Amino acid sequence: MPQLSPPAAPPATPPDDPVRPVEVAAGPFRLSGLLALPSGGPPRAVLVALHGGGMRAGYFHGRADPATSMLSLAASCGYAALALDRPGYGASAAALPDGLPLAEQAGYVRAALESHAREHQVGAGFFLLGHSMGGKLALMTAARDGGDGGPRLLGVDVSGISDRWAVGTDRLADPVGRRGHRLHWGPLALYPPGTFRMAEPLVGPIPRNELRDVPCWPRTYPSVARDVRVPVRFTFAEHEKWWRSDRWTVDAMTARLASPLVRVERLADAGHNISLGRTARGYHLGVLAFLEECVARAGAGAR
Repeated sequence: MPQLSPPAAPPATPPDDPVRPVEVAAGPFRLSGLLALPSGGPPRAVLVALHGGGMRAGYFHGRADPATSMLSLAASCGYAALALDRPGYGASAAALPDGLPLAEQAGYVRAALESHAREHQVGAGFFLLGHSMGGKLALMTAARDGGDGGPRLLGVDVSGISDRWAVGTDRLADPVGRRGHRLHWGPLALYPPGTFRMAEPLVGPIPRNELRDVPCWPRTYPSVARDVRVPVRFTFAEHEKWWRSDRWTVDAMTARLASPLVRVERLADAGHNISLGRTARGYHLGVLAFLEECVARAGAGAR
């Protein structure tokens, strides 16, 4: 992985950092992750962040520039933020050495939300934020939201995917390998100094059963989209190299959703790993603005 600065120890966690390690029960497994709670009262809602393939929950708590942390920013705005290590990563890796297909992961994510709701106040409900493979999982989890008395889902915010590949199928066999680095990161100047060094502990192989899902998304997406009935926002980075994001692709993709509200944003000076870049704070503020809108819609619907 490229280096932008000489090796050095990661910065110590500031004493006022609200982000702490956590484990959440999800059926027979425990999912590790990071949790940030707002100070001064119960959360207005819970933002649940799902990382991409070969990453970890720390993707949403960028250490190179503390201002880019999605988790800290959400807590400062009165929300709880829970970033999960998806099934097959972190604490569940030993029990799931080959991981799980995304469709199976969705059931365990819902179980984790139910577990969190039993132990914590959740305000208006849950809001899913997904990046890359985590974005696919967020949409799949939302597609299972059938008003069955489970966790209340407010909306979904996705980056790092469309439904049409911009690369050949030969690139999909090892998406986090040496050939995939440039596609994941784009121009190095998009990231704060120290990003790549501090991201090294977050990066690893994609579990085998999850890897098999990688080429399937263009075929899977239409059936998922027709069952997503909550607001959805997509953000496309200027330097996204894995996925096509031309107007025809995006219009066709969003038209397949059964969502009552769909937003599309484009972010300049950003690459595929959007939450680790210099423009991450602006992107995260956009996520929170959409969350505010979803909370308001939920409140209006309850009256």
